[in-house]
This record gives sequence, structure tokens and C-alpha cells, in this order.
Amino acid sequence: MKAKLFWLTAALFFVVSEAHAIMQDDVDQAVSILERFEAIPEKAIPPAVMRDAKGVAILTITKIGFVVSGRGGTGIVVARTETGWSGPSAIGTGGIGVGFQAGAQVAEHVIILNTQEAVKAFAQGGNVTLGANLSAAVGPVGRSAEANVGPSAAIYTYSRSQGLFAGVSLEGTVIATRYAVNEKYYEKPVYPADILEGKVTPPAGARKLLDFLSKY
Repeated sequence: MKAKLFWLTAALFFVVSEAHAIMQDDVDQAVSILERFEAIPEKAIPPAVMRDAKGVAILTITKIGFVVSGRGGTGIVVARTETGWSGPSAIGTGGIGVGFQAGAQVAEHVIILNTQEAVKAFAQGGNVTLGANLSAAVGPVGRSAEANVGPSAAIYTYSRSQGLFAGVSLEGTVIATRYAVNEKYYEKPVYPADILEGKVTPPAGARKLLDFLSKY
């Protein structure tokens, strides 16, 4: 049974990773996700949260299964530097679960990194488990939250599934750096720490994403 669960997870993660093998797809998708979150003011991420953010991770996660389920996703993470926003670093996630679920579900997630420690966790290049070493909470939403949005956790999570906004903490989700994808995108071996510290020049394809973030 454990072997079957392992191969289900591995197969799902492989399929999702292959679908986003070109990192530019993830970068473009990140912009679209941020725009969709911004489009509905009462459900939007408060601008104050974005202005105070030390970093942002954007992921698309697909869940597939019946009784035994698997999930896998890809995305990018960026960090605020002294001169603006860094280039994107590729990230991915995968996992398994047991429950009476059927079919497939695609969810979009925005993870706000409220502290330098949160950014450092992504920059180290190992696995980051949300809620383990860094506190995670569902973030405040809407204009009504603008006046009082001081960080209450190292990480805020925002989720949107099937066109609906959902309060999902993502606690326990493991996120890892996709080194090979970064190397292909930057056309040389790169470390996530160098990318997120702004030491690596972002490719031209990241311009739309960085222009969007430059508002904050």
C-alpha cells in the first residue's frame, strides 16, 4: 500500500512538473493569479500586506484521486531586496492523502512571507514545511482589513479554488526548490539564495511580474 501511495505521488508530481517544465509558464501564471486576487476588492489581499511583505510565493496545486489522493504543484517565489523585487526562483510541492475524494481540483495559492526568516527558509534551497518552523495563518482580506493588518504570523496564505476564495492555511505543506528548472530559466547554475538576494539578473520574461509587484 505504501509503495502504491509513493508511486501515485511521484507520478502526479512528475505530470504536474512536466506540464510546467518551462518556468516562464509559472511566471506568467503567477501574474494572472495575482491579478485575479486583486480583481475582487472585498476578497483581495490588502495592499498594506503586500507593501509590508518581505517575499511572495505563488503556486498552482492540482489534487487528483479517489479514496487515496495525491497532489502536486509548481510555482515561483520572489523576495524584496534593497533595490526592488528579486527574480523568481522555481518551487514545487507534492503529497498524498486519504479521503473520499473523486476527480481533480486545481487551486491557486499566494503565500505572503512576512519576515526575513520566512524568506531565508525559501532561500536555503531545502524543503520548507509551512507551519513547522514558521508560523502560518490564513491572511486578512479586503479593504476593511487595511487599517489593522500587522503580521500575526511569519506566513500568510491566500487560496482560490474553482473560482472561489477559500480559507486554507496550507499548514504542513512541504515546498522545495526546483534547481533544474532554475538552471534552465537562468541559463546557468544558480542558487535560490543568490536569486532571492537580487544577485542574479532576472530574465526579460520576468519583467511583467516584477512590474506588477513594483506597485507595492
